[in-house]
Amino acid sequence: MKNHHHHLPALLAALILAVTLIPQVYAEVQGITTSFQAFTDPLNSHNEDLWHKADGWTNGDPFACGFRADHITFSGGVMTLKLDDAGCPGGCSGAAYASGEYRSNGFYQYGTYTVEMKAAASNGIVSSFFIYVDSPHDEIDIEILGKDPTKIQVNYFTNDIGGHEASIELGFDASADFHTYAIEWMPDAIKWYVDGVLVHTANESSGELPSTPGQIMMNFWPGTDSVNAWLGDFSYSAPLQAQYSSISFEPVDWPIKNYLPLTVR
Repeated sequence: MKNHHHHLPALLAALILAVTLIPQVYAEVQGITTSFQAFTDPLNSHNEDLWHKADGWTNGDPFACGFRADHITFSGGVMTLKLDDAGCPGGCSGAAYASGEYRSNGFYQYGTYTVEMKAAASNGIVSSFFIYVDSPHDEIDIEILGKDPTKIQVNYFTNDIGGHEASIELGFDASADFHTYAIEWMPDAIKWYVDGVLVHTANESSGELPSTPGQIMMNFWPGTDSVNAWLGDFSYSAPLQAQYSSISFEPVDWPIKNYLPLTVR
């Protein structure tokens, strides 16, 4: 029998080259097609390969707005989500206010999610960056409440169970300028960073962590009266905006990391 071992180095080199040339890598995790494609989007324009705009959609209470595609604009390397009183007829069930919600086309799992954003300041509003899947409801949040943009609120949900909120002093006004916020999501811990500094860690001691791949999302919204105790009373006087200047995702190295799903080891 012939010895084929001398062909292994060439075969490995060919496989490595093939992997580096694949533009997008996917795996099936819990029935969801998950992307392991790293990206950085400078938000110079709408990238239809990565994102879509919510249009004619409302989340219902406690959101006092509907989401419209025309309330997401790009200019000078900045994406703006505008909140105003233009209303949202049709699928938005006649919501009195309109704003923007930006969603990734793909679903992502373990890795680091980074955003550069400038929040809005006003009672009753939330500027956000989060990872979300509807079924089961898993979610990891960064929220800046307009009533006090010197803090961020972090939270996560696993199978629709939340209650893991933490409010963190920033030492600056998040509505005054752009700052960098990041979520590092691993199977055994979630870590939140502000301008590269670790500010909060959640681990399995506080309950099961989310594991279902989710969409990367941003939205900007006013609350209904049902959340006045949390957000303050929203009173509209003029258009408001939350702004984003960069978004990136860096997956954990694969297939080296042993905590990736079996399907991609």
